[in-house]
Amino acid sequence: MTTKASKSTDPVSDSESDDSLSQTESWDDVEADEETQEVISLLDDRVFPDVVSMLAHCKEQHSFDFLGIRQRLQLDFHGCVKLVNYIRQHVHEGLPVTEQIAKSDFESDEYLKPVLEDDAVIIGLFDLPDVVPEGVLPSQVQDGDAAPLVNSLLKRNTELQDELARISAQFESYRATVSQTLDQRWGDVDQAEAEAKAAGKTAKGPEKPEDASKYYWESYAGNDIHETMLKDTVRTDGYRDFIYNNKHLFAGKTVLDIGCGTGILSMFAARAGASRVLAVDASDIIDKARENVFHAGLSSTITLIKGKMEEVVLPVDKVDIIVSEWMGYCLLYEAMLPSVLYARDRYLKPDGLLVPGTCNMWVAPVADSEYVMDSVGFWRDVYGFDMKAMQSGIWDDVRVLHWPKTSVCGEPVGIQVLDLYTIKPTDLSFAAKWKSTLTDDIDALDGFLVWFDNFFAPTRENQGVELQSTADEWAKVGKDRVAFTTGPYGKDTHWKQGLLLIKQKEDDSKATALKKGDVLEGDITFAPPADMPRGLVIKTSWKASGEEKARTQSWSMK
Repeated sequence: MTTKASKSTDPVSDSESDDSLSQTESWDDVEADEETQEVISLLDDRVFPDVVSMLAHCKEQHSFDFLGIRQRLQLDFHGCVKLVNYIRQHVHEGLPVTEQIAKSDFESDEYLKPVLEDDAVIIGLFDLPDVVPEGVLPSQVQDGDAAPLVNSLLKRNTELQDELARISAQFESYRATVSQTLDQRWGDVDQAEAEAKAAGKTAKGPEKPEDASKYYWESYAGNDIHETMLKDTVRTDGYRDFIYNNKHLFAGKTVLDIGCGTGILSMFAARAGASRVLAVDASDIIDKARENVFHAGLSSTITLIKGKMEEVVLPVDKVDIIVSEWMGYCLLYEAMLPSVLYARDRYLKPDGLLVPGTCNMWVAPVADSEYVMDSVGFWRDVYGFDMKAMQSGIWDDVRVLHWPKTSVCGEPVGIQVLDLYTIKPTDLSFAAKWKSTLTDDIDALDGFLVWFDNFFAPTRENQGVELQSTADEWAKVGKDRVAFTTGPYGKDTHWKQGLLLIKQKEDDSKATALKKGDVLEGDITFAPPADMPRGLVIKTSWKASGEEKARTQSWSMK
């Protein structure tokens, strides 16, 4: 938008006027330059004095008719705002933008957030003509044909400010609505109704969130889960030790922290000498992380960005290091790893570092008749009542617990190595074969135990992490290495282990006893359920030496 200042009418002598004009440009020129608000083109780096000339340029040079799209899609003001930000984000990411845009492409409220700060295009939306007249070229508009539009824009400034305030209020209303829906989802209807009443609304029945993973982000908004993770010294010390032991890798580098939570890993990286840290999280915990960073005196180094990794736009093209604590129960529950792999492909430099860089997964047979009796047999005699109905589904879920190593009855078997530099999202659903030799005599096989190890290496090379590599042995090779296990042979972690409890056969009069040295073998698969992308289904088949028929069972985590 361009404004022109009137020439001064203060009484000035002819000599003073001539002298002033001989030394400087006219007041018209000077003040016009100072008050000019540049309009940046939607599709390239050209700058224009007003929105009309910019849109004419886009139509002439790029065959992109913004006003035609507005008319075709019948967009209101908010729709136009979303369209502008959709175009800017795609251009920023190097994605193509065509006139075949559909309203569904930019219907998300995320596009109400300006991509370009103080975007003059958004400010001038209300005063755009219905169409850019045919034959009107940018050069003609710049030469003064836009004067009537300029005057109109000036008259609308106050109204536009009011409109922007209204949009801000809509954002607050939107957040309140999402919060209300989540409260109802978890059964906190009274609180939802109170909030709705305060907002002048009537609480409605439960609604499905637009984002199927909304529950996931909300689960990380409170303090308890972060306290649990921070007090897990195996986890937190592992990241801290690798970062602090390799400060030369972080010094002067740009670091991306995905799922930053309280900001602890970002602050480790900043203290290790990183010149810039970008911390991303979609949960409301990021508001507290921002305070943590401020109180640590690291605000000049750490930038906190709220949103999903796949949707935010980073203020840099590439980063040197990606650090993330993405691991869930049984490693792949919660499905955060795809976000890390997206960032790896989109932002990590070709020689960039991933922290951690490799994980491996384990399975082992277990036997503990006392545990089975306490957890399953318990229901058959509860104060003299047979509550067999309570056993329904008891074998269907993965149990997360700390399992005693004395109840692991066979050799642990590595089933999958995840090299984070090369793995693809499609590789996270997989099948693997396993074979374990029993280390004890057992009356019956009660289940299988699943866990994982993490490996932190100072280079991109795998450095010898294989299926049967243990964290302790691998880490002993060098001080710049760090590794830890979540299995039953190491110190307890908040991940614990996943127990796959075998369903008892009702037609079995007696469980099959097995001897030390017997071999169990089978296959195991990991995949998310169709109805919950952040869940996990584990399925395995197995048989002992000499058995002809294998048994199969699946367990889920939702």
